[in-house]
Amino acid sequence: MQKDSRPLVPLHWIGFGYAALVASGGIIGYAKAGSVPSLAAGLLFGGLAGLGAYQLSQDPRNIWVFLVTSGTLAGIMGMRFYHSGKFMPAGLIAGASLLMVAKLGISVLNGPHQS
Repeated sequence: MQKDSRPLVPLHWIGFGYAALVASGGIIGYAKAGSVPSLAAGLLFGGLAGLGAYQLSQDPRNIWVFLVTSGTLAGIMGMRFYHSGKFMPAGLIAGASLLMVAKLGISVLNGPHQS
């Protein structure tokens, strides 16, 4: 009997959840503090992450938009977390972004899977 090597949850579904987290973070930042830059950045990066997840669902080798988006957010929010020490929202998004970069890296090393 051949072992099923597909992941329990396809990477693009995790990506859609990540995109929703990023976009909702921008919306919450606007709702709580009236921060238009948070709203704009959240919607921009959430939309790019959603586009990357969609591209990943169509072709598992097409990771570049998703990788650049999550890598950029990991860097930006990681620096904000380092300087502020506040977990919300910078630490949360930096951690989630680092996890996405790691998950994408692992999927590249394991080779693409059809999902």
